[in-house]
Amino acid sequence: MSRALRRLPVPEGMTVPLGCDAVAVPARFGPLLMTRLPRVGCVYADGAHWWWLVPSESDVALDWPAPAHYAAGAVVPDTPHAPGLIHKPAGTLPYTPPIPLYLALCRVTGTTPVWSRPISA
Repeated sequence: MSRALRRLPVPEGMTVPLGCDAVAVPARFGPLLMTRLPRVGCVYADGAHWWWLVPSESDVALDWPAPAHYAAGAVVPDTPHAPGLIHKPAGTLPYTPPIPLYLALCRVTGTTPVWSRPISA
């Protein structure tokens, strides 16, 4: 039996003027990333992954390193339980800046950053 896809909810009182996607990383990397970021937006967790909200299209010109998973629309794959909110920033924007998140993820995974696709105007 298939479960419905879930979208990570934006906490009440927060706005997403740039749309909303998510980046999932294995849970073992979550605490390492938290300490390397200048600003942390909303972070959700389940037993296996931590999910970071980022502005829509944060995958443009970025090749997110394995084992990260980029989720357009902040839609999480078929899971038995929805990830729970474990960090909410002050203010009204739920985003973690994608470039610092990308660079921190490359650092903790030992991956060289790759700016993979040209940006078209």
